[in-house]
Amino acid sequence: MLCHLHISNFAIVRALEIDWASGMSTITGETGAGKSIAIDALSLCLGERADAGVVRPGADKADIVASFDISKLSAAQQWLAEQDLAMGNECIVRRVVSSEGRSRGYINGVQVPAQQLKALGQHLLSIHGQHAHQQLLKQDYQRQLVDAFATNSNAREATRNTWRHWQQLQREYSELEQSQHQRDAQRQLLEYQVAELDNFAALESEYPELEAEHSRLSHGNTLLSQSQQCLQLLYDDEQQNIYQALSVATAQLEQLSSLDPALNNISQMLNDALLQTEEASRELRRYADKVELDPERLAQIDERLGQWLNLARKHQVANEELPILHQQLAAQLATLTGNDQRLQQLNEDIIQAQQHYMVQAEQLSDLRQQAAATLSEKISRSMHELSMANARFSIEMQKLTPEQASANGIDAIEFQVSTNPGQPLQALHKVASGGELSRISLAIQVILADKITTPTLIFDEVDVGISGPVAAGVGRLLRQLGESTQIICVTHLPQVASQGHQQLFVEKYTDGQATETRMRQLSDEDRISEIARLLAGENISASALANARELLCAPVV
Repeated sequence: MLCHLHISNFAIVRALEIDWASGMSTITGETGAGKSIAIDALSLCLGERADAGVVRPGADKADIVASFDISKLSAAQQWLAEQDLAMGNECIVRRVVSSEGRSRGYINGVQVPAQQLKALGQHLLSIHGQHAHQQLLKQDYQRQLVDAFATNSNAREATRNTWRHWQQLQREYSELEQSQHQRDAQRQLLEYQVAELDNFAALESEYPELEAEHSRLSHGNTLLSQSQQCLQLLYDDEQQNIYQALSVATAQLEQLSSLDPALNNISQMLNDALLQTEEASRELRRYADKVELDPERLAQIDERLGQWLNLARKHQVANEELPILHQQLAAQLATLTGNDQRLQQLNEDIIQAQQHYMVQAEQLSDLRQQAAATLSEKISRSMHELSMANARFSIEMQKLTPEQASANGIDAIEFQVSTNPGQPLQALHKVASGGELSRISLAIQVILADKITTPTLIFDEVDVGISGPVAAGVGRLLRQLGESTQIICVTHLPQVASQGHQQLFVEKYTDGQATETRMRQLSDEDRISEIARLLAGENISASALANARELLCAPVV
């Protein structure tokens, strides 16, 4: 669960420290005070997109740190262990955004990309915004809710995998079939090209070796004559050579160094040069003895290189890439040759893959049918508790044909509702008003709470559009949910705020130069005043205070 939140220079917050408790925490405050500021900061901390606009004016960076107790959260512990980020039963997440818009994320002190913050956040908390109920009208979301209630992840994964395999085989068959008329002509061309390259038999490392040998043979006379000239200068000239001159200089310096030891290093250097000169002369002599003058071999290499260059130019590849091209064309020819047999095999594989998919999809459909019946009853009962006494809710499912099937299975799921006696069940978007949608959405979230491993649920003004007895019902539902899950609820309704185990108040200050938002936990007496303000506005009467005490003291049903 969320234990602590530190916010620094975020939006209109200069500095804020919040300790969070278990159970249900409600957040209230005046309109525009920034009641959702902590929710926005948490979203950013857990990977939402960042920009320079979140940094408080005049500050160089925004800094948000959230601490979580994960001692009872095995999924988060496993994720952290897999990423080598584990740190016992505590998890500390941090996000820093500079005034230039650059951001850095940290998990337990280790810098990580925003994608990892988001991946971890899915195991830590779930945020439900005030417009979340609009998703309820989308059939994909309706299917996801049924699946969440059914806890059928293994069946869904098996269905997805068999679907992908089936579709992959179909794509391969279609591509082969469409290219069947082109393959014969392509095969004839490849057979000619591969035969020509087979006959030439270019080796992978042959071209640079041929170039080096060609250069050596074509410059043989130059290499021989000039190496012999160098040998004369170094050693063989009887009248004057470098070796003799070095010998004389070395002998003289050896005598001089006996008079002045400062010349020892120079004498040693000349001794080394004398040895190197002698060794170089021997190596040069051996080289000159091996220089070949072979016109016949040079002609053979000329012919080989000419053929090589012509083939590389013909196939429009670099000279060194000709052997690789040969291998590629041979592989393409082998593939074409086996494609006809592959088509026949693919046809059989596709039939088997479709049958396998249908088996998996039927099993998934059965699980959804069972879950849909139970979930429909639970939602209907919850709607009754939320002042929709005559409402009926039903999840209708229809089987799709194989042509309509998808990775999500063979079920078309539609949420239907009847809000008045005698009214037939109809699709949700045709019947339910905004307030009714909000209530149905909240009822579903409460029902699904025990199916979700996320330990913290945040509701950001999900009670918009409701009031009176309905608001009281919403408050009771959230309180009930808070008995097993940490709930953080931003609300403007006294009936909801009063149900919290604890209550936080958001207020905005300004000194005429800057504006700042603060948040503090309310004492029991402060809660009475705040609930009264929510009931009566700024002019709080004695009756409003009495009503507030009554709401706070009312037994939880």
